[in-house]
Parts: sequence; C-alpha cells; structure tokens
Amino acid sequence: VLSLCCEACKKVIFHVPSELEPETLVGRVDLKECLPSAEFISSSDGNFNVLEDGSVYTTSAVSLSAEKKTFTILLKDIKEHIQKKIHVSLVEEEKKKTRHARDTVLKRTKRRWGPIPSVMIENSLGPFPLQIQQVQSDTAQNYTIYYSASGPGIDQDPKGLFYIERETGNIFATRAVDREQYPSFQIICFATTPDGYSPEVPLVHTIRIEDDNDNAPYFTQEVFQFSVPENSKPGVFVGKVTAEDRDEPYTLHTTLKYSIVSQIPESVRSFSIHPYLGDISVLSPQLDREMSPSYTLLVEARDMDGQPYGLCTTGTVVIRLEDTNDNAPCFKQKHYETQVEENRVNVEILRLSVLDLDEPGSPGSAAVYEIIKGNDDRSFEITTDKNTNEGILCVVKGLDYESAKQRILVIAVNNDAPYMLAPHSQQVSQSTSSVTVNVLDMDEGPVFKPCHLLLEVKECEDVGTSIGRYLAEDPETGNSEGICYRIPPGQCNWISIDEKSGEVRTIKVLDRDIGEMRRGQCNITVLAIDRNGKTGTGTIQVVIRPGNKNYPRITTTEYIMCRDRKPICLTAQDDDESPYSTPFVYRITDRSLASSWKITQHNDNSVYLSPKGDIPFGIYTIPVSVTDNGGKVGEQYVTVNFCDCVTPTECDGRTRQYAGANVTLGVWAILAMILGSLLLLLILITICGCCGSGVMHRQVTDDCANHNLIISNTEAPGEEVMDHNIIPLQNTNDQGGYGIKTGDHQTFETVKGRGHTLESVKGGGHQSLGSVKEGGQTMMDTSRYSYSEWHNFTHPRLGEKVHLCRQDEEQKHSEDYLLSYNYEGRGSLAGSVGCCSDQHEEEALDFLDQLEPKFRTLAETCIKR
Repeated sequence: VLSLCCEACKKVIFHVPSELEPETLVGRVDLKECLPSAEFISSSDGNFNVLEDGSVYTTSAVSLSAEKKTFTILLKDIKEHIQKKIHVSLVEEEKKKTRHARDTVLKRTKRRWGPIPSVMIENSLGPFPLQIQQVQSDTAQNYTIYYSASGPGIDQDPKGLFYIERETGNIFATRAVDREQYPSFQIICFATTPDGYSPEVPLVHTIRIEDDNDNAPYFTQEVFQFSVPENSKPGVFVGKVTAEDRDEPYTLHTTLKYSIVSQIPESVRSFSIHPYLGDISVLSPQLDREMSPSYTLLVEARDMDGQPYGLCTTGTVVIRLEDTNDNAPCFKQKHYETQVEENRVNVEILRLSVLDLDEPGSPGSAAVYEIIKGNDDRSFEITTDKNTNEGILCVVKGLDYESAKQRILVIAVNNDAPYMLAPHSQQVSQSTSSVTVNVLDMDEGPVFKPCHLLLEVKECEDVGTSIGRYLAEDPETGNSEGICYRIPPGQCNWISIDEKSGEVRTIKVLDRDIGEMRRGQCNITVLAIDRNGKTGTGTIQVVIRPGNKNYPRITTTEYIMCRDRKPICLTAQDDDESPYSTPFVYRITDRSLASSWKITQHNDNSVYLSPKGDIPFGIYTIPVSVTDNGGKVGEQYVTVNFCDCVTPTECDGRTRQYAGANVTLGVWAILAMILGSLLLLLILITICGCCGSGVMHRQVTDDCANHNLIISNTEAPGEEVMDHNIIPLQNTNDQGGYGIKTGDHQTFETVKGRGHTLESVKGGGHQSLGSVKEGGQTMMDTSRYSYSEWHNFTHPRLGEKVHLCRQDEEQKHSEDYLLSYNYEGRGSLAGSVGCCSDQHEEEALDFLDQLEPKFRTLAETCIKR
C-alpha cells in the first residue's frame, strides 16, 4: 500500500519557446536525486513523456497559451511503498531584441555539435587520461551549457573507460583498449543548460579503435592430412591449408603468405604450396610408396604479406601416398612337386606363395593365378586364398594312372588390378612356376565312354525298340567283359538297359503328351559294376523327337454363307510339332463339288472356300481333305448353308432344299433315274398299245391308202431285199414264237399249240390272207407271252448294265465314257412289240380282207418265196 502522503521532491523550471513541436526535448530532470529506486515514472500531462534518464519530450504539439505551464512527474517505489512528485514548470523564454534587416551581419560559422568520429590507437601507451575528442554546442554563446555522456565505456561495460568534461566537452580515455575485444564505441553526448533545458539534440558519437598488429596468424587445424596416388604427375592437387588472423581484416595485419619450411623425409623437394591460397600440389614425379609411404611438411603462415617483421606461425601437413599397382607379384619358388591318387576329385594338392611389394590387402597386391600349360583337359583348377594370398591347386577331374603317370603344369601369377607404372619405368614381367604332379596307381572301377551319352528316339515307337548301347570299360584291361549294367530306381520308367549287353530299349510307347514325357527328354544315371564290385557311373540323355501322330482337323465345319457369297475361312489344327504340322494342303475330294467350289490359299494353316459361279441356295456338304507337312491326311465334311440372307443371323438354320438333290445326287444316280424313266415309258407305251388293240376297229378306206401305201400300177414281183438293219427274232423256248432266216427265205412262225404261218412256200403255193386272219388270235397270245419273258430277262440285266456303263476297262468310273456296242448275235428273246401283237379279238385283222387289189398284190409279193 502506497503512503497517502506524496512528498514533493523539488521543482524544476524549463525555459522553452511558446510553440513546441512533437517529440521535442524539453529538458532533463535528475530523477535519482529525488528517488533513486523509482520503478514507475509517469507524467500528469499526456502531452509530455518522461524517460528513465529524466529526459522530458513532447508527445504532441504544445502551445503555451499563458506565459507558464505546469505538470507533475510522479515517481513510485512499489517495493518500499514510496511515492514522490516533481513539479515541472514551463516558462516562455524571453524574446531577444531583433535587429533591423539592414543591421544584420551574416557570418558563416562552423557547427561544432557534430564532430567526426574519434580514433584511438589500440594498446595505446598514454599518457592517461588521454584526450581523444571534444564536443561543443553552438548554443553555448547564448546559454550556459553543461556537457554529459552515456553509453558503452562510460556508464556501461566497460565502465569508466571514457568520460567527458562537464564545462568543456573534452572526451578522455582512461586506459588502453584491445580492438579485438572492443573494435568501436558509440556514446551519446548531451548539452543542457543549468536549469535542465537541452538546446541540442543528443549526439551519437563513435569512437573507433585503430588496429595494431598484435595478433599472430594461426592455422585452423593442428595437423592437416592429405593423400595422393603414388607416381602422380607434377601439378596434381593434394590439399589446401588455411590460417586466420584476428587483426583487422583487409589490412596488412591480416595479409598472410604461406611457405614450406621443411619436408620429411629430406629428399628431393616433392611438394609446393601456393603463397596466398595455401594449395599444396605435387612438384616431383618420383613419388614411390614403396620408398616413402608418407611425407610430413612444416608450413609457415606470416602476416604483413610475408614481410620479415610480420608475425608468423607454423603448421604440420601429413601427406600419405596411395598405393598403385606398379609392382608385379613374384613366386617364392620356381618349381614345386606334389602327388595325388588317381580318380581323386575336388582335393587340394598344393599351395603356392608369391611376394608383392605393393600394399597388402589392396587390389594392387591381390594375386590371380592361372594354369597356362599342361591343363588341356581341365583336370586341375587353381584359386586364391583371400586371407593369405596363396594359390590353391586342386584336382577337379579324376586322373588316370594308365593314361599319364605324371603331369607337369606351368602356373602364372598376376594382380587383380591393372598395372600403373611410373613414367620412364621398365615394363613388368610375368612370374611363372612349374608344378610336377605324380599320379599314384589305384584299383578303380569301370569307366563309361563317353561319360555322357545322347540318344534320340521318335515318339510312338513300339515297345522294346532299341535306341542304342551304353558300354563301360575296365581301365585295367580296356574291355567290357564281366561288367553288369543297371539303372537305379526312381528315374525314367520308360527306358531300360540290358544288364549284360548294355543295350538301351523302350519299355513304353513314347508319347510327348503323357506324364514325364512332356519334357521331351530324360537324364538317366547308369551304374556299371565289375567282378570285384567296383562301380562306375555314366549318364544317358534320352531325347524324344516329335512324330507325326495326329491328323490335321478343321476346327469349324459348319458355316452360313449369305447371298454376297463372301468366302469362308477354313482353319485346320494339328497337335504335332514342326515339321509335322503346317503348312497344310486342302483339297475337295468330290469331283462334282470341286467343279462348283474352289479353295484359295490364305496362309500356312488357313484357306478360303467359295463357289466358282452361281449356285442355288441350299445346304452343301463338301468333303475336304487336309494334308499336313508330314503327309498325314485328315478328311472332314464341311457343311455350308447357302442362305438367302444379308447377315448370317437372318438365317434360322432351317434346311433350304432348293438344290440339295441336284448337289447330293451323283451322275450314276441321275443316269439310273433316266434309264428307269425310259423303261417305265416303254412299259406304258406297250400297255397302252395292247389295251387299245382290243377295242379299236381299223377301217381301211381308199383314203387311208394315201397315208400307208402309195397307189401305183401293178408291178411285177420285185427282187428280194435283205435289210441288214433287221434283226430276226428268235426264242429259245421250244414252244415260243421265233423267226428264222434260212437261205434266201425268211419265215415267221408261231409255235405254241398249233401254229399258223404267214409264209411263202417253195413250189409256187400262196398262203391266203385268210390263213393269216385265222392265226391272228394265236399270234397275239404268243406275242404277249414273249413280252413277259423279255421283261423278266432284261430287267435284272438292265440294272447291271447301268452299274457298269460308267466303268472303263480298268474298272474305274469315268465322267464321260463313250460306250461301244457290238452285234449281239442271235435275235432278241422278246417278241414283237408291234401294236398288232397284243390284239385279243379276231376282228382286229378284218381290215386285211378289205384291202384293194394293189395292196393284195404287194402283200403277196412280200410273202412269196
């Protein structure tokens, strides 16, 4: 709780102009004199602001309406509960008498309130106090001015370094200053009147400490370490050293210069350093790691641009030489000898050592061994032990004592990394060493020759087919006697080997599409056992070659073709592999269909099927054969529905029988139909003629003669005419009617019951027409009986003739075969098929009695002998 009483500390009067601008310094009040522990400072008038140092500034424009203006500064110590007041009065200053313009004397004066920055020498020796500057205010001509200052070096650390005289404004230094610690000071100088008025704005004054070369340079690292490959060329960059100086930058005090003071080992100077950059580079090309693996340099850095009077320091640089492969490995021995038992494999028989001057463990010293002679059969192998760098010689194939009792090898050694020789050095030479290997004789088992046998067999071969022999020999005797062969179980179960002869046979039908045979091959291990029980092994690789076991087949056999007759693409598939599959050959096997359909090749397995011309709508079944590249033929029927449609979806699949009969019927069927139709027509004509003769009465008039016989004068009997186109009829039946030709006479007889003959009898007798009439009924019956026998005789033979009419002499059918008919000898068994032969009534011949005399004469002439 603050005390209720507020003690008035003092009163302050400031003489100010009547008009004050904002942020104008009114004056300074000594607050510490009133209350040193003041924590809270405030002004009763908001137009004024009081700072901690007691400076009073205006916050806004102030006009003194009266000659005097007062306000209070309140000071509070919250902890001690003390409160004090300072009364401030602003009094308008008296206006000075102004001179007349003509009485005014203009003088140029130098303003002394803003002097140049002060300079003080670092580490100055005095004497102290040492005056460094003076500040004065021009208002001192009109007022009594007191000077004061604050800031670093005065009332702030380092305190007491500077002070200012109150009456004169002289600034003094009390002691020496280190520039590296305090490079400059900025102090604030004040000029006030005795009553606290400040006619001058506080002055910021800089005191700069001038550098003295009191610091030696120093290196950023205690030891600089670099590396460079040996045998490097001059000018190769090695590394960079850096030194610093705490003195003022960009002066001679910090201008450093580098140099190499010494080199260890002390030999030819090998490195150089840039005097200002500190870059170290190779100077000598003779950097040999084997001679000097590293170099130590003592480097100096001196300021003042390297002048002798400059300060200096030294640093250490260690340069390590990196190894390069400039030395070839060399065998410690030029000759080695060892031994090994025959038939031993994967066994170490010798270790070889080498000497390499390059850095151990580096690629330049890693040895690589190689057998350059004596290992044509690759029975030996040499590798490198990474830990010892030794060469390990091993036997990887069994040696045969009987073939060679001793083997001599030549081994060479090189490095893993390529050689990098120094300039003007000699080329390195390859080191070699010889190794003699003695083979020890051992009792060994049979050996297969060759150890790996390849046998090929075609699939689909018969069971028990021999595909080869696999024999082993006894190395001691060189023959195969007494050796048994066996295939261990668990291998291909479709191959067997004869125990004594070693013949390899199949025990199953080989098919690449079944079980283990899908792989197309099988590796079989075969054991050979001699009389002593020694065994040897060999391998048979049986390869199944593809065979032509499948027929090519058309994948799709039913198609729909619309009226645009777009070709149909036929595609075949064959499960066999090449060369027994594509290309396929297509052919239409039916000749009649081949004349109306054609096949056009599309690619190796597809063709186009299309009609050759206009064909009727309908369903066509076309036999097509497909032949693969191996000659195997597959035949299928392709059904094409030639439909009256625009798109195949419009055709509902119903069979259109527009031309089905014409297409499916062959020439034989058509010919049989034609012959059958002719036979039926002939039978109908015969029946009609026979039926009509019983009811028709022929009335021969005179006019009829005009259509049958030409009316002419009576002629004498003419000569007998033999027409070779007349084939006499003969019946082999004893009771049938027949006609015979004897000598110059032709006789027609009917011999069934009693016979009546219309004939001419030698001796001048004439047969009357009445006799012919009387025998009419008998001849009609005979003719009908003869037709029945003719039909029974010719009907089965007609079918045989129809079947054989299209065969040539080689019993092959022909499209167009010209048939030749020969004379068949005796007359036909059939009777007369004339219209008169089937008359049942006697009056059918009554017209013969009504003939005119001319016809009678003609008839008598024809029947007269």
